[in-house]
Amino acid sequence: MNAIAPALVSFNQVGKHFAVAGGELEAIRDFNLQIADGEFVAIVGASGCGKSTLLRLLIGLDNDYQGQILIDGQPLNGIGSERGIVFQEHRLFPWLSVAQNIALGLVNEPLNSEQRQQRIDQYIALVGLQDFSQAYPHQLSGGMAQRVAIARGLVASPRILLLDEPFGALDALTRQQMQDELLAIRERARITTLLVTHDVEEALFLADRVVVLEPRPGRIKRIVDIDLAHPRQRASYAFHRLREDLLHELTADERYLPPALEQIRDLPLTYLAY
Repeated sequence: MNAIAPALVSFNQVGKHFAVAGGELEAIRDFNLQIADGEFVAIVGASGCGKSTLLRLLIGLDNDYQGQILIDGQPLNGIGSERGIVFQEHRLFPWLSVAQNIALGLVNEPLNSEQRQQRIDQYIALVGLQDFSQAYPHQLSGGMAQRVAIARGLVASPRILLLDEPFGALDALTRQQMQDELLAIRERARITTLLVTHDVEEALFLADRVVVLEPRPGRIKRIVDIDLAHPRQRASYAFHRLREDLLHELTADERYLPPALEQIRDLPLTYLAY
């Protein structure tokens, strides 16, 4: 975003180390980023560069890091209802209905039963699943299940939505449909969003800014403002040029693989012979 706005989220000199085999592995180094209220930021980079680790720090699942993470100028203090998260796998409980899975997002909210049901119905409608509120996960398509996961992440009305490769397990057509749906949901919910993805095209299609990380330890290599109006046209020259520019920057490091190749990188060579 080009407009100057107060930072809702601030990462200040954030670093992260993991204990590995009696030593230390540096995952993130001197990460500095400010995210404005209502902004959509995407983070891209090589596998293992610390993208998902940054989300874990911001959601409050890991408090062992260096530097400072602020929300509205206040230090982060564990998990809070102002932050919601959606993972790559929908992680729905198979024995619970759509409505019951979404209700899990309200477990810590001080609502009476009527308020709780109104909130659940509101977010079922938000993701367009009114006819499936009593369906179970096995009765849903992959895209529908991911809509449920998004509704669960939003139902507590967080100010910040974190997305960790939310469409990575979907087929190409469903992924594009879900990207369109996410933009529509975000427009209705007016929520600040931080997306982690390997998919450069997805980042360009969705985000106001794209943050490119260096390989481990994760550091910001470049921040790109995406000055393309919505709805963005994937076939346009401007979109294609940005995509090629970012891909060139990422593939200059041999540790980056496009999403399709990430899936086969670790297969035995006998599989790749066919």
